[in-house]
Amino acid sequence: MVTTITDVLNIWNEMGVFSYAIPFLLIFAVVFAILDKTKILGDDNKGILAIISVSVGLLSLQFDFVSEFFAVIFPRFGIGLSLFLVLIIMIGFFFPKQQDGTKGQWIGITVGIGVVIWALSAWDEWTSYTGFGGWFTENFWALIVLGILVAIIAIVAKGKDNNGKIGV
Repeated sequence: MVTTITDVLNIWNEMGVFSYAIPFLLIFAVVFAILDKTKILGDDNKGILAIISVSVGLLSLQFDFVSEFFAVIFPRFGIGLSLFLVLIIMIGFFFPKQQDGTKGQWIGITVGIGVVIWALSAWDEWTSYTGFGGWFTENFWALIVLGILVAIIAIVAKGKDNNGKIGV
């Protein structure tokens, strides 16, 4: 007998809802939306777009790579969202609003990049056979320096504004 939400979620897990049904629906919806938005096959071909989207969705689940990857990235994404929320709250408490109305968009970008790197380095398919995990560990500081250089170049490339300030 099902008595708690945990029981329901465990039953759904045993049925494959989280490993197959939800990833299929996500992939189907994204592929269909992209095909529909780009109008690559015309305006009146919703049936063909649905067939292509179903095919891509089913083929992507064939070898469990997608299911395993989703099982790694989405829990970490939830943790990343929590970190992002806490940082935004802390910034709201301690830093004044900037003139353009934004409050540290760089934090969201940083947390997002960190979540993706964290998920890829923890995913078994990347870490085995000298994959991403080992490469990332060996080149961590080089990537940090590269990121800083890219940020500096982006700020300088924006040029001077009307007040004579560089960047922003």
